[in-house]
Amino acid sequence: MDYGPLQRKLGYSFVQAPLLQQALTHRSHSTQHNERVEFLGDSVLNCCIAHELYQRFADLKEGELSRLRANLVRQETLAELAQELELGSYLRLGEGELRSGGFRRPSILADGLEALFGAVFLDGGFAAAQGVVRARYASLLEHMDPQTLGKDPKTLLQELLQARRLPLPQYAVVGTKGAAHQQLFQVECQIPQLAIRTVGFGASRRIAEQEAAQLAYGQMHK
Repeated sequence: MDYGPLQRKLGYSFVQAPLLQQALTHRSHSTQHNERVEFLGDSVLNCCIAHELYQRFADLKEGELSRLRANLVRQETLAELAQELELGSYLRLGEGELRSGGFRRPSILADGLEALFGAVFLDGGFAAAQGVVRARYASLLEHMDPQTLGKDPKTLLQELLQARRLPLPQYAVVGTKGAAHQQLFQVECQIPQLAIRTVGFGASRRIAEQEAAQLAYGQMHK
């Protein structure tokens, strides 16, 4: 398999190719799988995110920083970041996992991304891993509001609707522009019960959804 496109998206080229292959190998595929590398990547990720938060939010207390970090390293967030890399198409899975759609399963995607971080650390050291983590999390960190304890706009919108006993919003991709490796997604967020319709744009579907959700959240507070 050609891992070139993945490495370009990641912004890192491996010197030791077997490390990359191991990071992408699920235990259902072979005995040389990614669980040990994922264990290492989990710690690398937590350290990198802790450092970023420490640097960005000088006024926050330890407990607040911990809650922000927990939101950023949870399975759902990791799976979404993995989808931006199209990581599922590179994972080496056993036949059973392939048939059951394991390449789309959040837990497998999240573990694969952590293993990737661990493999970068082993291949290039902590500075290289920190650079990769920072690049993957750049948008999330840039738009993070510490007052909401790191909750993303989609989560905040969902919680607000649930508090008002309203159905969850509907998201749909209504357009894409650009080449496959540089696409701009256009996503619509609708809340029919409130006659709210917003449109977000982003380099991935997740980013576009978050922008649309943020606009809808703002309209609900007007």
